[in-house]
Amino acid sequence: MIKIGKWNNLQITKELTFGIYLDGEESGEILLPKKYIQSDVQTGDFIDVFVYYDSEDRIIATTQKPFAQVGEFAFLKVVDVNSMGAFLDWGLQKDLFVPFREQKVQMTKGNSYLVYIYQDEVSQRIVASARISKYLNDDGNDYIQGDEVNFIVYKETEIGYKILIENKFLGMIFKNEIFEKIRLGQKMKGFVKEVRQDDKIDVSLTNFGSNRIDSSSKQILDLLNKRNGSLPLSDKSSPEMISKYLGMSKKTFKKSIGSLYKNHLITINKSDIRLIEKE
Repeated sequence: MIKIGKWNNLQITKELTFGIYLDGEESGEILLPKKYIQSDVQTGDFIDVFVYYDSEDRIIATTQKPFAQVGEFAFLKVVDVNSMGAFLDWGLQKDLFVPFREQKVQMTKGNSYLVYIYQDEVSQRIVASARISKYLNDDGNDYIQGDEVNFIVYKETEIGYKILIENKFLGMIFKNEIFEKIRLGQKMKGFVKEVRQDDKIDVSLTNFGSNRIDSSSKQILDLLNKRNGSLPLSDKSSPEMISKYLGMSKKTFKKSIGSLYKNHLITINKSDIRLIEKE
């Protein structure tokens, strides 16, 4: 099945003077114009192409590389605005459309915005949305202090820069911890500093030390020491049992024991956690 707005590996079915036709299965033959044919190919060969709709809403193929594809986020520049919405440069001949309803603030020509690219269920057209919150992962995260993450910088605030981490979670880098030049749209690597109660993540550009123990982890260590190094809780324990012993949520508990395990301070068993005895 052809994936619109994504890369596909398709077989050449016909060669013509103006291009080649590709087997689009249920979508029929798909044209790859001659100007996008980058190597010697012949009927029967398979070729990697990006499939999308041209200006006349026909399915067409290209070997041009878009800055992002359907299902991904990208920081893109507005090249035009009209009565229908804004148009973004996403690396292809046809610009990417953002309807007014999908603009968090009215977009301005020349400015760049973080958007999510998707295929509209009604029109089937590939469009973008700046209302990124509804496309983020809402299942929480399992990051702990010191974890390395990839992110894109998308907005400057008074206290720092808002970032999108691993195309799933929102985060922040604080200005008083930045010692290099940063630009919007820049893709970077950093380290988890703290996961806040609202699931937003504070990130540092330098690894401040993954061996630091947060307050919740210290609470667990203290109780383990009081109970001779064992606690009848595990990552499978009920929220009620965890609250009974520690007064914390299951989510906080799992993150904390994950941090302790990573730092080789405890073992996690089916029915309990135990301190690792130091030689």
